[in-house]
Amino acid sequence: MSLPKAELHLHIEGTLEPELAFALAARNGVTLPFADTEDLRKAYLFDDLQSFLDLYYALMAVLRTEQDFADLADAYLARAAAQGVRHAEIFFDPQAHTARGVPMGTVVEGLWRALGRSEETHGVSTRLIMCFLRDQSAESALQTLEAARPHLDRITGVGLDSAEVGHPPAAFREVYEAAAALGLRRVAHAGEEGPPAYITEALDVLGVERVDHGLRCLEDPELVERLVRDRVPLTLCPLSNVRLRAVDVLAEHPLPAMMDAGLLCTVNSDDPAYFGGYADDTFRAVREALGLGPEQLRELARNSFEASFLEDDEERRARYIAEVEAYRFP
Repeated sequence: MSLPKAELHLHIEGTLEPELAFALAARNGVTLPFADTEDLRKAYLFDDLQSFLDLYYALMAVLRTEQDFADLADAYLARAAAQGVRHAEIFFDPQAHTARGVPMGTVVEGLWRALGRSEETHGVSTRLIMCFLRDQSAESALQTLEAARPHLDRITGVGLDSAEVGHPPAAFREVYEAAAALGLRRVAHAGEEGPPAYITEALDVLGVERVDHGLRCLEDPELVERLVRDRVPLTLCPLSNVRLRAVDVLAEHPLPAMMDAGLLCTVNSDDPAYFGGYADDTFRAVREALGLGPEQLRELARNSFEASFLEDDEERRARYIAEVEAYRFP
């Protein structure tokens, strides 16, 4: 049995395994520019974030119907449950779908077919976080929030993702203020490839409650002090950082230094179909590459539940944390 954990940085579109991509392509009459699944896997070598995003968006063409999105989410939840995930807060990118003519309702209701019965089917509680694409306009983000209004009973929060460099968080002040007024939780990608100043902007201008990635905070000691003091969670993705060349090799990842500094770190799989591992694969990888001991792994798992948006169910949070404390490492 794997260490119980929550996954807080997971793009559902990034769980599209080659086998499912080809199955959905056949179902929907989409021709992929790859001979077979092995040919597609060979394309999973990236120079940087943008080279990954190019493939990531291209493969979304196979997602057309509610059933497609339900199948995608179900496949992820089954894998996650097998890897000890007890709670998952799942990102999705509606603009990448509506731009292809797929309505917002198709995306949200399709995902909810799986998420709505996830506890019963997989033993995993869930939250859904709608992300805005930062390389699209702020006006597009506002239109996306408006389109989501009929579905806000399914959506817990908003996020900001896609290509970071040259797209500072402050551009999205208005949509984050509108989201806050609607009672939505707020997170944002910052400090992955972008500078530490983007993390500060996300906190001060967008009012985020969690920072997705936050890797480069170590370059700014005052920012580190603030993150520690305010207990701002960071949703780190070590395998992603290596695949996208933010870190050369996993053994050089700053996770241990970040934990030693007192930062509230969590580890997550980001886009696991593309980056080589799901939740427990990530825990095992950092344990082996970074020499993390059982109590450090327990801290990461405990942090994942403490950082979760479970304020509406503190009893559940306490139960999950108790499972972490009771876990006995093999």
